[in-house]
Amino acid sequence: MQVLKNQDLKAVYGDLLRGVGEDPMREGLAKTPERAAKALEFFTQGYSQDGSQVLRSALFRENYSEMVLVKDIELYSLCEHHMLPFFGKAHIAYIPNGYIVGLSKLARLVDVFSRRLQVQERLTHEILHCLQDNLEPMGAAIVIEARHMCMMMRGVQKQNSITKTSAFTGIFKRVETRNEFLKLIQSDTR
Repeated sequence: MQVLKNQDLKAVYGDLLRGVGEDPMREGLAKTPERAAKALEFFTQGYSQDGSQVLRSALFRENYSEMVLVKDIELYSLCEHHMLPFFGKAHIAYIPNGYIVGLSKLARLVDVFSRRLQVQERLTHEILHCLQDNLEPMGAAIVIEARHMCMMMRGVQKQNSITKTSAFTGIFKRVETRNEFLKLIQSDTR
């Protein structure tokens, strides 16, 4: 797959502006192709990042076998169907099996996979499986709650809809463990 360079992306955005009937040289738009190209590079930087590498950079041997939960991790992504944003939060938990990971790495893991063209369902599984494959915990869990601009701005135009996805491995497949996780993510700790 050929990746477009910033100059190529600028040209594409210039063509896009002309395609909708605008003059990309007018004062308000003169730098828009460059800004839009930089923004798209930022929004899709996850393609050049490796989630496994992120986790392995802060893996520590620790004899702890209770739930580790990081909730309300902000996420921003682009829907691959319309290239419009979706945004929300992820809640991630795991039960260590000899190793823990630096807490900030869970937030970075969310960024790695959300900074790609995505669907929420795949995003949920990619994060979960990367965590499971690299930490080999007794189990892992994730819930993502997001608002999709493709549903809010166009199409059905539903402003208050929230999409929730979840996935579980290992011990989180047990009702008691899953329920503990779900109860913890619903509690307000602010």
